[in-house]
Amino acid sequence: MLNYLRLNLRDRSREVFIVVLLNGRNQVLDIIELFEGTLTTSAVYTSAVYPREVIKLIWEKDAAAVISVDNHPLANPNPSRDNQNITQKLKAACATIDVQLHDHLIIAGNNYTSLGDKGMV
Repeated sequence: MLNYLRLNLRDRSREVFIVVLLNGRNQVLDIIELFEGTLTTSAVYTSAVYPREVIKLIWEKDAAAVISVDNHPLANPNPSRDNQNITQKLKAACATIDVQLHDHLIIAGNNYTSLGDKGMV
């Protein structure tokens, strides 16, 4: 899955926000591009990503867990304050419906960062 995400996101000129929906065995149910930034605004800018839209997809696909993903077109893999904020909002929203947010991945060129590995999820 990581290679698929890298190949599809590394060369994008705008930031996008994707959710990977997983079943109870952590198998991928669907990968959905939910938001796209503009030339001057990122997709994960706190007011651009709506946790309710993620929750809606979780219900529609009957997902048990989710991974959020966004790309950094300037190839900086470090999580921004907005990355950290939306991760915490999504984690809280998912917890209210007993769905686990497994990770938030940042794709930056051929590199990536896992907020889960950094203890930020």
